[in-house]
Amino acid sequence: MIHHVRLAVADLERSAAFYDALLAPLGWRRHFDRDGTVGWGIAKPVFFISDGGGAGPGFGQVSFSARGVVAVKAAWEAGVAAGGKDVRAPGQADEVGSGTYSAFLADPDGYRVEVTIGAD
Repeated sequence: MIHHVRLAVADLERSAAFYDALLAPLGWRRHFDRDGTVGWGIAKPVFFISDGGGAGPGFGQVSFSARGVVAVKAAWEAGVAAGGKDVRAPGQADEVGSGTYSAFLADPDGYRVEVTIGAD
């Protein structure tokens, strides 16, 4: 089980606005915002971004679980509208570890973000 994830970002305000938009359709909210770190979750913060951590080129991916197709689409649309780059529109997933239906985008720092539902 993963306890939490933290990503370093180049512009905290820009990235926080992106994740506010992306995570709201999934039922997540901001629980933490101080000392250059912002955290989201459903019951408690489990996903954090922070400034000053040396964000740079490279690979990073985080996948958020959605409760259905409508939530995947809403999160992807909100993320793209908030400055995310479309990587792959919502549809059937074939990537390793993905659910049955996913959408992919890149956040403002280039981290790959997946929103997915799994098979029940």
